[in-house]
Amino acid sequence: MSPMLRPRLTSALALAVMLAIHAGAARGQASYPSVNDGPNPYASTLNWGKLPEGRKWGGSTGVDIDRNGNVWAIERCGANSCDKSDVAPIVQFDANGKFIKDIGAGLFVVPHNIRIDKDGNLWVTDTGVSKDGKGAQITKLSPDGKVLLKLGKAGIAATGPDTFFAPSDIAFGRNGDMFVVDSHSPNCAPSRIIKLDKNGKFIKEWGHAGTNPGDTLCPHSITTDSKGRLFVADRNNNRISIFDQDGKFLTAWTQFSRPSSIVITKGDVMYVADSETKKERSTSASGQVDYGYYPAGQRGIRVGSAKTGKVTAFIPDPAPGGGSSTAEGIGVDQHGNIYGAELGPKDLAKYSLKK
Repeated sequence: MSPMLRPRLTSALALAVMLAIHAGAARGQASYPSVNDGPNPYASTLNWGKLPEGRKWGGSTGVDIDRNGNVWAIERCGANSCDKSDVAPIVQFDANGKFIKDIGAGLFVVPHNIRIDKDGNLWVTDTGVSKDGKGAQITKLSPDGKVLLKLGKAGIAATGPDTFFAPSDIAFGRNGDMFVVDSHSPNCAPSRIIKLDKNGKFIKEWGHAGTNPGDTLCPHSITTDSKGRLFVADRNNNRISIFDQDGKFLTAWTQFSRPSSIVITKGDVMYVADSETKKERSTSASGQVDYGYYPAGQRGIRVGSAKTGKVTAFIPDPAPGGGSSTAEGIGVDQHGNIYGAELGPKDLAKYSLKK
């Protein structure tokens, strides 16, 4: 779970009004208050991914599905970090939840998200940094675990054109360009979005920590729709911020609550996970005041349209509690079933469409 800045609720209300006006005028796609109810056409299966006997789940924050229907997830080595562990944190399951294999031992400090490209290769972000000179990188792996490419400099958390501070997610354009959200830090710095070419060469970056339209505050996830627009889980601003691929701000939506993860599938069906919203004010164990406090939202997974912004389904978290519960990262298979990587519960869950 990433630390966040103290929410600015007064300005957030005014901002939501501005964003609604901007969205309606600019795109005909309105922003409106968080949708906290609605139909739930999914059946939940907790403890879906079965690890080998004797191995327990650690924190899980990323999951994706390959073209064969196999599910790949991050398992933080039985804990919430893989620093100094010899456990392989990238685990593969078949469509029935049966363990196939694991890869990536010794490569990561705090593996965060996993994305599978059109060629079937795995891209894993690492938000941690170790004293051994690992972390703050994005690693491209073959399905057999061979390292094909590393982006960033190992163990160097910095904001240069060839380094990352704490990269949490990566998305791909049709021409191979890559987009990284880099902001998994205690004070939400640098809150930047980085554009790279298909070889990983720096093209440009934009953004900084803030609450105004076009700003982001600890962006946590990024993906593209059929038009190539970038959908950013602007988590600490309790909204999805939408940009073109040159960094132009287009609009923002608040109806998907406090987004931790975004997936957009064929037909621009959008899935958004909220794993952190809290209704009550509190101070976290690390001393952060009101971390996750967002009384307008509710934890759960929302399904809707990236074309219109309409929320069509809601899977509520049955037992919200602590700093994080329900899915922080999500993946969706070709049948529309959702897989939830759950950090707080230390679980890989499946949400199956009811027949």
